[in-house]
Amino acid sequence: MDSTKTANKRTDPIRVAFFLNTPVRAGVENHVLSILHRLDRERFRLFLIAPPKLCDLYGKELPADVEVFPLRLMRFSDTRAMWALVSFLRARRIDILHSHLFYASFFASPLGRLAGVPVVVETPHVREQWRKGWIKGRFFIDRWVGRCIDHFIAVSEANARYLQEVKGLSPRKIVVIHNGRNLERFCPATDMGRSDSQPKKTASSSRGPVISVLARLEPQKGHGVLLDALPPLVKAFPGLKVCFIGDGALRRSLEQRVQQEGLQDTVEFVGYQEDVLPWISKSDLMVLPSFYEGLPLVAIEALAMEKPVVATAVDGTPEVVLEGKTGLTVPPGDPAALGKAIGRLLTDSTLRRNFGKAGRRYVLDNFTEERQVARTEEFYLQAFRRRRHKAGEVVEAVVDSQNEAPVVGRSV
Repeated sequence: MDSTKTANKRTDPIRVAFFLNTPVRAGVENHVLSILHRLDRERFRLFLIAPPKLCDLYGKELPADVEVFPLRLMRFSDTRAMWALVSFLRARRIDILHSHLFYASFFASPLGRLAGVPVVVETPHVREQWRKGWIKGRFFIDRWVGRCIDHFIAVSEANARYLQEVKGLSPRKIVVIHNGRNLERFCPATDMGRSDSQPKKTASSSRGPVISVLARLEPQKGHGVLLDALPPLVKAFPGLKVCFIGDGALRRSLEQRVQQEGLQDTVEFVGYQEDVLPWISKSDLMVLPSFYEGLPLVAIEALAMEKPVVATAVDGTPEVVLEGKTGLTVPPGDPAALGKAIGRLLTDSTLRRNFGKAGRRYVLDNFTEERQVARTEEFYLQAFRRRRHKAGEVVEAVVDSQNEAPVVGRSV
């Protein structure tokens, strides 16, 4: 090694800043939290830039060594917030800026490039079905912002195809790293005896079958489609209970509809639950009637607890809910098909049990948090090395060749 390279040797941890721009806590935000907990501190120093409300929602769950910078950036006219972000990135000498969801990347990625961040990354997470019309639906702005981004992480193979085929992003920038969960927590033998975790309402006292929807009460999640499917199921399965676990903008309208259609003895709104384990445990099956998804964490969690899943065959969902193996899939927005699939599983306890056991084996093999974080670490190391080597700097970092590291810039 020559003297120049020796002088430029880099041995301190790589500085990674995560940028979120939504004031709610749901799947994406929990995804980021799990990564913040598990990334190797010898390799990485971590920062979180997020709206103050989200920082409050995280609370004490955030690792103590993560430096938090509360910031909400909603428009480019907010020059004060823009300059605050650029100044923070420069002052902390951030090496990798990783934005989650396009709305965050839209602001952070160009500003990260302006601040001189070596590696800029976006994880889009979902197919943006709401992007309609001649302008929004053609993704001009996405491709413009994409020029500031070095790599896109797709959370599923379907998400990768969407980025390439629909958004028109370069396949050389796209890498697939499947979502994962801490499946040590989600197991069939979970102790449900704790009084602080036990559901105290309908699900725990039901004498009939219990199905649950664990999702935000938003149009994306398709709760209304399930309500359309319920009348025949209520007649066929006396005592049927449906738990809507989560909160959101549609809660009031969905509650009104339940009252109007006389389903108040069937459907229960339990709101946001910090601990979802008891609710999954008391369910006979989980239902995901979404119109679009990335790769649904709730499906992974349910299958880990040997609960079969009925879900819409959208985006990355069929990569978890394997038709006829770990659950049943139906077209989105089809109440008849959804009701038929639910009825089939409620009628056949052996099929439910077989799907549940197969599902647990499948997610343990493919969707653990350890696997996701290991691949993310290797991705960061590869991306950072490439950038620094171009600048003539040597980066010393330990790489475990046994990990199945994603190939940066792989074609999908």
